[in-house]
Amino acid sequence: MTDSPMLYEMHMHTPMCHHAFGEPQDYAQVAEQRGLKGIVVTCHNPTNDGWSPTVRMSVDEFGEYVDLVDQAAQVWRGRVDVRLGLESDYVPGMEPWLEELHAMAPLNHVLGSVHPHLPQYKERFHLGDIEQFQRTYFEHLALAAESGLFDTLGHPDLVKNIEPEAYDLPRLMGTICDTLDRIAAAGTAMELNTSGLNKVVPEMNPAPEILREMRQRNIPVVIGADAHKPERVAADFVQALDTLGAAGYSTVSNFLNRERIELPIDAVRASLAGNPA
Repeated sequence: MTDSPMLYEMHMHTPMCHHAFGEPQDYAQVAEQRGLKGIVVTCHNPTNDGWSPTVRMSVDEFGEYVDLVDQAAQVWRGRVDVRLGLESDYVPGMEPWLEELHAMAPLNHVLGSVHPHLPQYKERFHLGDIEQFQRTYFEHLALAAESGLFDTLGHPDLVKNIEPEAYDLPRLMGTICDTLDRIAAAGTAMELNTSGLNKVVPEMNPAPEILREMRQRNIPVVIGADAHKPERVAADFVQALDTLGAAGYSTVSNFLNRERIELPIDAVRASLAGNPA
C-alpha cells in the first residue's frame, strides 16, 4: 500500500432508496479500511412523475438526503472524503426534471442509468420482441450521453440480465458500437460496475468485449461497486483494474465537483489495501 490513497468509490447507496443497508458513515469506515481516498454517495434520484417510486427517495426527501451525506462528511473529515452524488434514472422525456434536480445541490458525480428491469420500463419499451428491447436499451444509453446531463453511464450493458438466454452479444455488436460512437462524441464516461459479478450473467458491466471497443474510442472509465451495503465498498476493484488493463486501459477516472480526474491504474492498484480481489 502507498501512503497516499487515490481512488474513490463512485457508486453507492443509502437506505433512502428502500433497498440498501447502512448509513454513509458505515460505508466511509469500509472505504478507509480498503485504502480509498473517499466515497461519492449516489443514491437513486427522486422523480416527479411517479416513476418507480418504491426504489427511491421522494422529492420531499431530497433535502434529507443532502443532509445525511453532509453529516457523514463532517464526521469523517480528514480521514475519508465523503461527497454528494446521485444516480439518476434516464428514459426519454425525463430531461427537464433531471436538469432541475441536478441544480438543487452541489453534486460531485452524476451517474445516468437505464434500468431495464423496472416494471415501468418493461411495460413501456418491451413490446414483445426481446432483441428490439435490447437495442432500445442501447439507444437510450446513447440518448442519455447526448443529453449532457450525466458524467458517467452506469452499468452499461445491464440489459443482458433480462432473458439472458436471448442475449446474443455478437448479433448486437453493431448496435453497441454505434452507441459507443455516440457516447464518445458526447464526451461521457462509462462505468465498469463490479456488482455484475453477482447478477444472472456473472460478469462485470460492461462485458470485456465492450470494454475493448470503449478503449478504441478513448471513452473514460469509472469503477463502481454499486454498493448497497457497506461491505460491498470497493468490492472486486483489483479485478476491475486488471480487467481494464486487459482491455488496453492505463488509467481510471474519478469525478469530483463534476470534473473528471484521471489516475494511473498501476498507482491506484498499489494504493488499495485490504481489498477483496
